[in-house]
Amino acid sequence: MTRAELQQLWEARIAEYRESGQSVKEWCASHEGISPRQLWYWLRKFKNQTTAPPESSNRWLPIEISEQGSPEQSLLVKIGLASIEVRPGFDPALLIQVVRVLVGLC
Repeated sequence: MTRAELQQLWEARIAEYRESGQSVKEWCASHEGISPRQLWYWLRKFKNQTTAPPESSNRWLPIEISEQGSPEQSLLVKIGLASIEVRPGFDPALLIQVVRVLVGLC
């Protein structure tokens, strides 16, 4: 098994563990061959990494720009079925958080 395949396997296992709502000990008991020590190792290893693979973390998304004729400029961001209107004075950190959540859901 290559290093990339092993990483993908453990990413899937960690996602399954997190979705289960079980403790490490309970989850490992129901998954033969996986010890709590292994799971803790991989949880620490992925702690500071993004869940998306590097090749898909940066991608271009289509945008549509239209003239609306209003005196106050705004930007409409569409992610899947969701739309976000961004106006001057917006909080960039909040926008980043909202977009990350929407991308994960869409």
